[in-house]
Order: sequence, then structure tokens, then C-alpha cells
Amino acid sequence: MANHYSDHPELKFELNHPLMKRIVELKERTFRDKDTYDYAPLDFEDAMDSYDRVLDIVGEISATTIADNAESVDFEGPHHEGDRVRYAEGTARNLDAMVKAGMNGMTMPRRYGGLNFPITPYTMCAELVAAADAGFGNIWSLQDCIETLYEFGNEDQHARFIPRVCAGETMSMDLTEPDAGSDLQSVMLKATYSEEEGCWLLNGVKRFITNGDADIHLVLARSEEGTTDGRGLSMFIYDKRQGGVNVRRIENKLGIHGSPTCELVYKNAHAELCGDRKLGLIKYVMALMNGARLGIAAQSVGISQAAYNEGLAYAKDREQFGKAIINFPAVYDMLALMKAKLDAGRALLYQCARYVDVYKALDDIARERKLTPEERQEQKLYAKLADSLTPLAKGMNSEYCNQNTYDAIQIHGGSGFMMDYPIQRYYRDARITSIYEGTTQLQVVAAIRYVTNGSYLAQMREFEAAPCSDEMKPLQERARKMADLYEQAVAYVKEAKDQELHDLCARHLVEMAADIIMLHLLVHNATQSAELFAKSARVYANFVEAEVAKHHTFVMNISADQLSDYRQQAAADGAE
Repeated sequence: MANHYSDHPELKFELNHPLMKRIVELKERTFRDKDTYDYAPLDFEDAMDSYDRVLDIVGEISATTIADNAESVDFEGPHHEGDRVRYAEGTARNLDAMVKAGMNGMTMPRRYGGLNFPITPYTMCAELVAAADAGFGNIWSLQDCIETLYEFGNEDQHARFIPRVCAGETMSMDLTEPDAGSDLQSVMLKATYSEEEGCWLLNGVKRFITNGDADIHLVLARSEEGTTDGRGLSMFIYDKRQGGVNVRRIENKLGIHGSPTCELVYKNAHAELCGDRKLGLIKYVMALMNGARLGIAAQSVGISQAAYNEGLAYAKDREQFGKAIINFPAVYDMLALMKAKLDAGRALLYQCARYVDVYKALDDIARERKLTPEERQEQKLYAKLADSLTPLAKGMNSEYCNQNTYDAIQIHGGSGFMMDYPIQRYYRDARITSIYEGTTQLQVVAAIRYVTNGSYLAQMREFEAAPCSDEMKPLQERARKMADLYEQAVAYVKEAKDQELHDLCARHLVEMAADIIMLHLLVHNATQSAELFAKSARVYANFVEAEVAKHHTFVMNISADQLSDYRQQAAADGAE
């Protein structure tokens, strides 16, 4: 029987990373739950076995139930009935299968009905689901909104809402508005406190809301009258049981058809404050978006894996000129690079997820007791590392996802353009990954400070000093030389002291950093498991060496005088 987890040993390799020992130690608090809950692990090995077993269950459900329903869900889509959403029949079956398997509220404490899983195995589950149906992945994986409620809500809210999510109720994050897309500080959905009702009332419109008819919503709204910026925004919890929010329409999208993307109308919707006033955008949305960006990175890797599988299978079967097309250099070159990008992107994703796990677990411990100085230092270190890698993981994996699905269609030739093959669905689903939860361009904005403050370079130099196999040492040395080019390009931009030049070069510098870091991660992985990663490491090294040289050439040849060429060309074309 097909299984998206056991069929891909790269995932189990990432699960068994040495840092998981520390993550489990922090998450399980010396395994204190073992005497209270019969499903709580007894020790580290028992915890890892639990993760492995759950991943195997999700892998099987994904490769069978969800994959079997994917085509019909893509065709049927959700239904807009009155002011509500009804899922496609296949989506309802998928949700039922996941709820019955107990795959909801995975990261929540056991006292609320959760599994108390770290972010890393949960993120792997999100990848597995997305490989079968990215649209359903959006619905199921939005359960991680509960992380924000758990982190910033009060004990009463925890007790009322978290068990419902663990039992299978759905969530959404209602941020975007018709006039506030990426610019969330322009959100104008109005929140007013009613003394008569004893609650907050929300009024206005939200647009492009994924799973917009969910049971529990986290809503960004303007609580401070007379404000127009992010300091006037707060986060609210809206419970669908209270009424007051109607679905005006479901968007007609290019892809992810199973996921209802809704326009919502709030009319005196009863809501309650989550956390403190005025911190909705400044603090809570940032936490929410970081989790969502990790989720989209996982979705991107899942789609990339599915696209690679389809391209590989087709290339093995399709014969031209008397032999299978996989034997042609033009085709196996594409497949090799697809696999290298997939392995590199996945390595970056789970490196980031593990960093998130360490600092989030320490954050949680800090709610129970004061952290030791060593723990505070550890928390600060891993929070910084996670923040630096999150935009790279989301940005690069979503771009690789688009590239891999494009190449997989190309391998299919004319057949790939037909609706008869699933690759066209992966291609359509992939396109949104580099747009939602912050476009690739916004990921560059988030990442560039780690270029200029030296964080990425420090990570590269640390990797250069790490032990590696004799087979991988030449690649490690090539990565060091690439880092020298990167350091030179960064210095050139900083010394220019020109903000416009800085902004124009930002994407090139960020991609250079990502390329080099991912190569180092593949070198590390190939040192540990040459049979899984050595070929990808060598293929990826050739690819990124050319990419780094390309970006270096661009940056070093840009001058303040040349900036006007870019600006005036765009202005001239816009005026025509």
C-alpha cells in the first residue's frame, strides 16, 4: 500500500536529527505526563517511536484517502450555499479520516486533548498531506493557528477553544481586506467594545480568507478609534457559534480548489480579545505569520515531491526514438536538478523547524518557571536562527515548488498540458505558494536584515568548520569560495550607502545566502547518509555555484548611475 512517509526515507532521516534529543527533552519536561496519560511517552526512544508511528498513519491516509479524493475535490470544489460553505464530498471524507485518526491539535498539550508533538513532526505531516492535495492541506494545517491562541490567549480561552480544535474543529486567520493585502497596517475592520453586550463587536469585510467559514477565527481588527496604523490593531477570537459573520462569496481560483477562499462580511459579530490591545499586528500576527510561512514551506516541499514523482514515473514509461525518455540527457538533467532542489529545500525547512521547536519549547517553559541564564541564552539563539531561516524556507521552497512543477510538465510534453494527468493540478496548486502568507518579495524584505547584520555569513562560516566526509570535503570547499563571493557582494552594497541600490540588490543577496546555506545542509546530510543525499549534493553544488556567480556579477556591476536605467525603463513602459 502506498505511504507518503515510508516511501520517502528522506523524511525519517530529518526526523532522526541529533537536535531532536534536546527538543523532546524540552517538550516532554522529563516525561512528566507518563503517569497521567496512557499515550504519553516514557522516554526519548518512546517519543520518537510515537512520532514515527503517527507519521506512518498520516502518510498512509495521505497516499490513499486524500490522494484518491484529490481529483474529484479539484473538480467539485467547495459550495457556497446561502451564507455558508459546504466542502466538496471528498474534502469531508478527508477531514473525517484525519479526525478519526486523532490527527488534530497535534502540537497542543495533552491536558487539552492534544498529542504534545513538536513542530518538526507536525510540519512533516503537513508536507505529507500537501503531497496528496495541497488544497486540503490548507484546511487541515490551519489547526496550527491554535499555537497563537495558546501562546497569547488566557487560561479560560485555552480551556474553551483548544479542546475543540483537538477534537477536529477547523480554524482560520482573518487578516486580509480588500484594501489591505500585504500592507496589514491598513486593516480597517472595526472592533468596538459593547458594554451592553459585554463583548467586542466586529464590523467590516475580510477578503481572501482561507477556510473562511471555519469554526474558530483569529481576526485582526482596529480596536483603537482614530488610528490608521499598526498600533491601533488588536487580535480577536471569533466563534462561529456566535453568528454575525457571513460568507459573501467563494473566490474562483486557479488552483487549490478544495480550499474555500472566502470574502467575509462581519455584522456586529461577537468576539473576544486575544492577548493585549494594540499588539495585534506588532506581536501576534508576526507570530501567526511565522507559523503560516513554515506551513507554506512544507506545502511547497510536498507539492515538489509529488511533481518529482510524476515527472520521474512519466520519464521511465514514455518512449521516444526507441528508448525511455529518462535516458536522454536533456530529461535526466531536469530530473536530477528537481531532486536536488527538493532535497535542499527540505533540509532547510526542517533545520528551521527544529530551531523553532527549541525556542518555542523554552518559551512555554518560561510560562511555568523562570528560565536559567543558560536557557535564556539558548532561547535567544534559536529564536534568532529560526527568524533568519523562516523567510528563506518559505521563499526558496515556494520558488522551487513552482520551478519543479514547471519542469515536471515539460517532461510530460504535450500530455502535461492535458487535464488527464495530475501534474497539471500540482502546477496550478504550486502557483499560489510564492504569493500567499507573504510573497517571495516580502520574504526578501524579512530576510535582508540577516544579510546586512552578518547572521547568514556567520552560519556559513560555522558550517565550513563542521566535520564532513572525505567525499563531501570538495563541496564544502566550493561552498567556502561561494561564501567569499557573497561576503564581497554584501560589503559592496553596504559601502555604497545607497538605499535604492540596497533594495535592488536585496533579492540577489538573499538568494545567494539561501543557496550557500542549503548546499551546506546537503553536505551535512550526505556526510551522514551518502546513499540518500550524495548525488543531490553534487548536482546542487553545480547549480548553486552558477547561481551565486550570476548574482555576484549582477551586484558587483550595479552602480548608482545604473539604477536610473531600471527605474526609467519601468516608468517608460508604464507610461505607454
